Amino acid sequence: MSKPGLRVRTVILSDIHLGTPHSKVEEVTHFLRHVRCERLLLNGDIIDGWRLRRGGSWTRAHTRFARRVLKLVQKRDTEVVYLRGNHDDFLARLLPLQFERLTLAEDYVLETARGRYLVLHGDVFDGVVKNLVLLAHLGDAGYALLLRLNRIYNQWRALRGQEYFSLSQAIKARVKQAVSFVGKFEEQVAALARDRGCAGVICGHIHTPADKMIGDIHYLNSGDWVESLTAIVEHLDGRFELVRYCDFAAAHPAAPAAARGEAEAEVDEPSPRPVLA
Repeated sequence: MSKPGLRVRTVILSDIHLGTPHSKVEEVTHFLRHVRCERLLLNGDIIDGWRLRRGGSWTRAHTRFARRVLKLVQKRDTEVVYLRGNHDDFLARLLPLQFERLTLAEDYVLETARGRYLVLHGDVFDGVVKNLVLLAHLGDAGYALLLRLNRIYNQWRALRGQEYFSLSQAIKARVKQAVSFVGKFEEQVAALARDRGCAGVICGHIHTPADKMIGDIHYLNSGDWVESLTAIVEHLDGRFELVRYCDFAAAHPAAPAAARGEAEAEVDEPSPRPVLA
């Protein structure tokens, strides 16, 4: 395997949604294979427990991602912190929990050269998720349907030689209620960070990557690995960067599977699902 091209202090990933057919698990595994970090923060909705309870599919590719994370803990001396999201809320009964360099928690305070950053998934600021669980599940089912339509639509676009287009991101950008929700979410998360005495906040949940200032608070959102395919990294000099996979893959292309000598050479097929609490 080729040497990694990116060495950073911290990597933050969120909303991978393992267990769904829409998860870009091959891409996120390739990303981790070419990054070395001191700390990996898995900021919620890594495993989609909601979909798995409804008969979702856990594939070998999903298992390979889990093995990649465990390898970072075992062989790379990387600290891994897994923060609960709303789709992996089955972890709530276990929190807080720590196994050597692997920690399960509700939130986390990241000490950086720029000050303290509050890291949390962010679903606590979603009134639908917090108070109307049934409506949240219905909304999730509708989102899954939209993603299926999006996949068919982009197959048609590919046949016409056109590039990928995200229906859901276009809707979020143009529907007034969606824009208002994102804005209120960001303001509430920034206010919590300010109350906690932090210089910034890093979250996920809304699948909208961002790197900006909200007043005096540095707001970062790591996006998702369903559509945006983005991550947040903290460089060795203390800088934060929003990394987009399309740019990263161009700089760090995948090696042939035979050269890697890893399990990704296997055919991707369904395997037994993890047992959820």
